[in-house]
Amino acid sequence: MNDRLPHEKGFHVSWDQLHRDARALAWRLDGKGPESEAGGWRAIVAITRGGMAPAMIIARELNVRVIDTVSVKSYSDQSQGDAHVIKAPQPELMGDGTGILVIDDLVDSGKTLELVRRLYPKAHFATVYAKPKGRAMVDSYITEVSQDTWIFFPWDMALQYVQPYRGVD
Repeated sequence: MNDRLPHEKGFHVSWDQLHRDARALAWRLDGKGPESEAGGWRAIVAITRGGMAPAMIIARELNVRVIDTVSVKSYSDQSQGDAHVIKAPQPELMGDGTGILVIDDLVDSGKTLELVRRLYPKAHFATVYAKPKGRAMVDSYITEVSQDTWIFFPWDMALQYVQPYRGVD
């Protein structure tokens, strides 16, 4: 039995690390889209909120100007429930997803991506980080972490003073 809380096996991601990993994902996706001979993408759809920062970086790297969002809610604090769409991208943009790159920060259980994949089955799904339970729902990712790891993203953290280990003089 594991008595560890979700935050006790933490993987802290800095803004610098997120930027490096999102750029690496962009490089992996470069030329893989169905548009023209160059393999470009028609648009990027960020899964809000976590996919917005990586989507911005990837859009810049791949020179994609059309960006939209899909808002899916499945977490309340650190508890995951049923996923449901609370804001969809423009229907005329999406179609069946052909030429669309869907970006999120993390695939955990895969519930969010499963829902979005049902809506846009021909889209390409990419995440920066992946956990084993949800890995099958994503077409591309950069870093895999164990299922019991809680990822602390930079937008969830604040810098604060910490006492030195040995105390003060």
